[in-house]
Amino acid sequence: MLRFESNGSHRHRRVTLPDSSLAAARARLRASLRQARRSIPPVERARSARRVALLAEQEGLLSPQWRIGLYTALAEELDTAALLALARRRGCRIYLPRIDPSPTARAMQFVQESARALHNRFGIPEPLGPTLPSARALDIVFVPLVGFDRRGTRLGMGGGYYDRALAFTRVRATTHSPLLVGLAYAAQELVRIERAAHDVPLDMVITERRIIRCTSRRTSP
Repeated sequence: MLRFESNGSHRHRRVTLPDSSLAAARARLRASLRQARRSIPPVERARSARRVALLAEQEGLLSPQWRIGLYTALAEELDTAALLALARRRGCRIYLPRIDPSPTARAMQFVQESARALHNRFGIPEPLGPTLPSARALDIVFVPLVGFDRRGTRLGMGGGYYDRALAFTRVRATTHSPLLVGLAYAAQELVRIERAAHDVPLDMVITERRIIRCTSRRTSP
């Protein structure tokens, strides 16, 4: 069920998910948010992508030699081309996702950017460079999303690839753990999303309007 709540000049969707049907409720919510995302005009899409890239740079997230996990955007997602170009110019080492070709595996690794690439079953180009043994080696992972709230709860496309690849970050231990940064349009923000047990919380979300530092942090055991 979606409800709307006034907050100054903006109105936010409050999400109440029934305990007995979290998956079904999430599927309905995902469909609604994806439809809204697809309706964003091309000119606004391009402007938002450039603004997000500049905010990431101003926040100091593109330091030279940092290992950056970044995704190749689907048509309806916030485009990452401007951010990718900035990261290259700043001397970042860029890694892109590559999913297991088996339809039942639902596994994903990060692969060093390469001029050679093949398209996966979703039509997304995947580099043929060296694979990282673990996402733990990354300094930052920029994550796509369908919806988010300010606690850092992320609603993805439903495949679970990022939640599996980044599951180790749910507990912040003494070992290295990358900063998780969601990239989104401001319209994708929700007041609250019911968090599932497998959800990996974000540290930060960048939209075309602002940088949001999430309030629900990963904690030590």
